[in-house]
Amino acid sequence: MKRILVTGAAGFIGANLVQRLLRSHPEAFVVGLDSVNDYYDPAIKHYRLEQIAALARGCGQERWLFVKGNIADKGVVESLFAEHQFDIVVNLAAQAGVRYSITNPDAYIESNIIGFYNILEACRHSYDNGAKGVEHLVYASSSSVYGTNEKVPYSTDDKVDNPVSLYAATKKSNELMAHAYSKLYNIPSTGLRFFTVYGPAGRPDMAYFGFTDKLRRGEKIEIFNFGNCRRDFTYIDDIVEGVERVMERAPERRMGADGLPLPPYAVYNIGNSNPENLLDFVDVLQQELVRAGVLPADYDFEQHKSLVAMQPGDVAVTYADTSALERDFNFKPHTPLRHGLRAFAEWYKEFYG
Repeated sequence: MKRILVTGAAGFIGANLVQRLLRSHPEAFVVGLDSVNDYYDPAIKHYRLEQIAALARGCGQERWLFVKGNIADKGVVESLFAEHQFDIVVNLAAQAGVRYSITNPDAYIESNIIGFYNILEACRHSYDNGAKGVEHLVYASSSSVYGTNEKVPYSTDDKVDNPVSLYAATKKSNELMAHAYSKLYNIPSTGLRFFTVYGPAGRPDMAYFGFTDKLRRGEKIEIFNFGNCRRDFTYIDDIVEGVERVMERAPERRMGADGLPLPPYAVYNIGNSNPENLLDFVDVLQQELVRAGVLPADYDFEQHKSLVAMQPGDVAVTYADTSALERDFNFKPHTPLRHGLRAFAEWYKEFYG
């Protein structure tokens, strides 16, 4: 039985990944770790955890364990590793959000730097005394690391030394830290740069969710950069399938010509590789909100939108080159935008009434 740790298990990607693992890997025992903080409405996090619990009851409760705790608490992390001796670790716990990092930088250093360091140290010591230890560390990076890169689509071969937010800087730091630990301690690690993830029960701080909340209340939404933004929107099911495939194949441990280990390290983009204009995205969103009954059929959308300047920390375009993911895992995200927004709108109607 594979023992898998998923941090950020109450989060958007984490909760969906846990459900996928419980469904498709009957041999897996999954431990979820999450602080369930109030960065956004905890009710959605509890909803996700309830979905997992219901699924676990149907396939064997002994295959799922949830622990409330913070990866920045070294004692919590160490005790979990000591008790369960994980085979695979998927670190999705992080303080997310570009704009929030401008006003609340401490949260990013605590979770994204100290917390990730604790995970790396626990992986390192999982090999102590000749133990088999962690077979694969998979961790969340972000498309934000590309910063002001002008070349599109963004490739993992590109130089990414120009972050435009502290959030992006912490995610690039994660990649550097993982590389160092992979080299020093031969820890197979894979970083995944996610591109604008959306879908049912997503993060309320994401634009599509915030737009929906405001439109439902009859408020005006602000579309940044006067609508001249393009985003590589990636549906949650595609993200989870990508993570699952990557989990199952760790970078190979090999020796270099100097007799020392070559770092078993990799980084991949997971994105739809089809950037959408933000105005077009919002237009499809409002159509699906009307279809789902979240907004009335005669809703005057034009009276409820405002085109405004770019916000600090934002970038004009995100666009993933997924050729490496396709080459190594025979996978490319493919869910059409309308399909994903329809699923979100229907969930929103059911959840909020």
